[in-house]
Amino acid sequence: MIRQPPRFKEALEVLARYHVEFVVVGGVAAVLGGAPISTFDLDIVHDRSPRNVAGLLGALTDLDARYRDLTGRVLRPEAHGLEGEGHHLLLTRCGPLDVLGRIGLGRGYQDLVPDSIIQPIGDITVRVLGLEALIREKLEAGRDKDRAVLPILRRTLEENRK
Repeated sequence: MIRQPPRFKEALEVLARYHVEFVVVGGVAAVLGGAPISTFDLDIVHDRSPRNVAGLLGALTDLDARYRDLTGRVLRPEAHGLEGEGHHLLLTRCGPLDVLGRIGLGRGYQDLVPDSIIQPIGDITVRVLGLEALIREKLEAGRDKDRAVLPILRRTLEENRK
């Protein structure tokens, strides 16, 4: 089976079309911040208000989102789950999408907005977590894969400040 490369821009366009409020975090935020890294999924932290979750559900339906399930079951996201703080690790027609209620030490959408920037991507704009905050989140997560990318993120931040 040939795996197709993820189409993050297309996924972001669908989320924008449904007026979903979210902050791009993780590897895609790093790339959009100029870091020379590779990433295999799109991570977002969404506003968990009922109105926003309704739009998010519409976008996820459009993206044919389903939970990653090793047994092959097709499990779809539901509003009550998306209104919570948990992580939703999904597969979509555009590639893997992680919809996160909170990151780091419990920061949700409203907590991340002040540390984000509005960035144009083609015909849309998206809210992206800034590199400084992304570094903080990676430090707090403390996973090996997060620690491994820290020198690149720090160097990129340094270069961006020149």
